[in-house]
Amino acid sequence: MSWVIVLILVIVAGLLVAGATTDQLRKRKRAVALEADSLRQVRKVADEDVTQFGEELQDLHIETMTTDLDTPMRQDYQRALDSYESAKSLLRDVAKPADVKEVTHALEDGRYAMACVLARRDDQPLPERRPPCFFNPAHGPAQTDVEWAPPGGVPREVPVCLADAERIRQGAEPAVRKVRAGNRMVPWYQGGPAYAPYAEGYFASYVVSGIMPIFLLSAMMPVWSDPAVQGMPAETPPDGWDGFGGDPGGSGDPGGGEWTGGGGDVGSGFDMGGGGFDGGGFDGGSF
Repeated sequence: MSWVIVLILVIVAGLLVAGATTDQLRKRKRAVALEADSLRQVRKVADEDVTQFGEELQDLHIETMTTDLDTPMRQDYQRALDSYESAKSLLRDVAKPADVKEVTHALEDGRYAMACVLARRDDQPLPERRPPCFFNPAHGPAQTDVEWAPPGGVPREVPVCLADAERIRQGAEPAVRKVRAGNRMVPWYQGGPAYAPYAEGYFASYVVSGIMPIFLLSAMMPVWSDPAVQGMPAETPPDGWDGFGGDPGGSGDPGGGEWTGGGGDVGSGFDMGGGGFDGGGFDGGSF
């Protein structure tokens, strides 16, 4: 009779081990699927930002065609072009969501360099090095701060461009960058954890330098268990979360490391992804 009990125990133990293994495999498969989905979402948004910056550089070339570029302007221009090439190269190498932060950091640096070119062209003081516009980092470096809150959210002071500051002053909605979260298009700062690297590349260096308060980055980089893992619809964030509500709890640690983007090689010409853009002799390597 004892051997029957032992056999039963062995069978039960085997079933438990098999069940646990199956559960682990199921969770791992779900985690892989969620990361792949996050990668598709955030990579698409970064790709759109890179494309837009390339178009802005093309417009900048047209605007400065009749401008005699002195050495400082050439240096800033080259820095903007290098940042664009670097962003394109980094985007091609993106393999996981975290890699996107390098792309957006390159874009942030390039847009500041472009702002410097325009300031020098117009004989204006160089712009202060500030975080990008909170509502849409593609608007370039913020030029002022405004107190703002989403519907039902906590008012916070956020860095914004002058156009969005004027919209808010007039009682209008700012021109917010929208991203896909599940089946909805939402403000990028409500896109969920998938967009944390996107925010980190644009804003984290300003937290490290003390220019931007850590709580604001925390609000932009919420940390919660993925709703899909909890059995909630993937497009539904936890109740009460609006990107600003509640205590961020210091969860938005940017990691402390300083990004050191390598300069892209633009000697082969300014490429917009299709045919070469050389602006009639301007190839990014000579002025």
